[in-house]
Amino acid sequence: MNKAEILREIIEQRRSIFPKDYTETAIPQEILDEILHSASLAPNHKRTKPWRFKVFRGEEKSQLAAEMQSIYKATQSEQTFLEKKYQDIGFKINKADTVVSIVVNFSGMVPEWEEIAAVSMAVQNMYLTCTAHNIGCYWSSPAIVNHLKTSLTIEENQKCLGLFYLGNIN
Repeated sequence: MNKAEILREIIEQRRSIFPKDYTETAIPQEILDEILHSASLAPNHKRTKPWRFKVFRGEEKSQLAAEMQSIYKATQSEQTFLEKKYQDIGFKINKADTVVSIVVNFSGMVPEWEEIAAVSMAVQNMYLTCTAHNIGCYWSSPAIVNHLKTSLTIEENQKCLGLFYLGNIN
């Protein structure tokens, strides 16, 4: 198979695969590093490299789950709070081997949409690299992420665009 055929196959196989389908097998650090490196190769105008990724594994990931559940509970009225959604937030994070926050850093050098587009292309590179390694992944953008400014150390010129969940699949 030539490179174009391999690339087409990877693009055609790319899917969002959710944590319920992840196995308990850990993603090797070398593969995680490769996934993040592929993100850094995304095109970006004026080389602003507007993506900021924070990796959550182990105890940090558990703390993220608890924080997001707490935020959900605090931001819902008694009428809108759903126990199933509350439990689902924790389940998805804890079932994933790795969760990566997706943050855009607005440089002021180019229009904001270009920097969001660059971050999106970086995430697409992560999707494709995950697919090539048979790792399940998906990008989630719940409103809760707007309340994670402190734990993600988000600065004034930055915005969290969501979380990228990764896990091994059969």
